[in-house]
Amino acid sequence: MKRTITLLAMCMAIAFCQAQESDYALVEKTVRYYLDGGTNNDFETLKKAFHETATMKFIGDEYKEVNALEFFGKMKPGPKQNRKTRIDYINVSGHAANAKLEIEYPNFTFIDYMNLLKINGEWKIVNKIFYKKTQDLASK
Repeated sequence: MKRTITLLAMCMAIAFCQAQESDYALVEKTVRYYLDGGTNNDFETLKKAFHETATMKFIGDEYKEVNALEFFGKMKPGPKQNRKTRIDYINVSGHAANAKLEIEYPNFTFIDYMNLLKINGEWKIVNKIFYKKTQDLASK
């Protein structure tokens, strides 16, 4: 009996870890749609990452808030972007997740913070905030 309970507990722990890994991989796939779509100027791929009502909030000259898909919908097909992308981290908690991404161009880097929700079984970015970090050209 004791072995059965121990075995059952181990199976439940493994199943929980696999579910966490699966959601982690699915969140990673979602943010990859965003990164790869942007790198390749491919709006159809990029839009797979976002919920239709996703917002993008940022500070340029002043605070702005826009619909993310409307903003990226202006993307024109063209040559591949000269940039490097990196997923800094992904956190998953049940049906909510967040990710920090870095998109490095030759003279600046975007630091993106994505909030995602698992909606009808699919992970979607529902909110993006970002910071544009400029490179100190004098130190190069």
